[in-house]
Amino acid sequence: MDFTRIKSQTEHRVCTITLSRSEKHNALDDLMVSELTTAFQSASRDPDVKVVLLKAEGDSFCAGADLAYLQKISKFDFVQNQEDSNSLMRLFLQIYTGRKPVIALVQGNALAGGCGLATVCDIVIASRETARFGYTEARIGFVPAIVLFFLIRRVGEGRARELTLRGNVISAEEAFRIGLVNTVIPETEIEEYGNRLANDIVKQCSSSSLGLIKELFSRIHGMSVNDALSYASNLNALTRMTDDCKKGIEAFLKKEPIQW
Repeated sequence: MDFTRIKSQTEHRVCTITLSRSEKHNALDDLMVSELTTAFQSASRDPDVKVVLLKAEGDSFCAGADLAYLQKISKFDFVQNQEDSNSLMRLFLQIYTGRKPVIALVQGNALAGGCGLATVCDIVIASRETARFGYTEARIGFVPAIVLFFLIRRVGEGRARELTLRGNVISAEEAFRIGLVNTVIPETEIEEYGNRLANDIVKQCSSSSLGLIKELFSRIHGMSVNDALSYASNLNALTRMTDDCKKGIEAFLKKEPIQW
């Protein structure tokens, strides 16, 4: 499919999705949200894709909503706004619940919806020098409603309350300290690091296991202790019957390398 806001390519089982509106600081509008959703859905269905890498061109990862787009939605009625909100919700849910790991490489600003986009990824790698994170919606009379569910899971309610109620922007180091970011590295090394991490997962981990792990994360929150452990136990039993598990055990017992 031809995209105008993003780029997508697959190589060595890694699908790289790139935000490509550097002249607009990769700001989100309805078309970019639609294109991102399509790209992630396509990667999810593609058997040749095992890991997704999300990155951006230019000086910013994603500066939030496009100004023209904000002006447009300010004139929407409730039904139009609801449809538009649901589009962003579907994108976040696609990334968060999709059965393939998503690694975000963040340089420059990741603000408002752009910060939400990073938040729903499985692993976030940030540039030490330039990455900045902020849920700045309250400063323009808006609320970070959709991302809040995912943010609380990532950093806990206390941190989420401060980040969203203050609407302040924090450094990569601070984002790492509170658990929003997994790794902080020099910007010159971020792409190489991300590619190496993605390739390590491709080579060392079972596709079946990766999908089931993401399913576990998506489902167990909100369950009671007994329900969560019962679900996990049943999934554990089912996993043992998969071809990947049998292959892995056999190779392990024979002390042979596993070709995933």
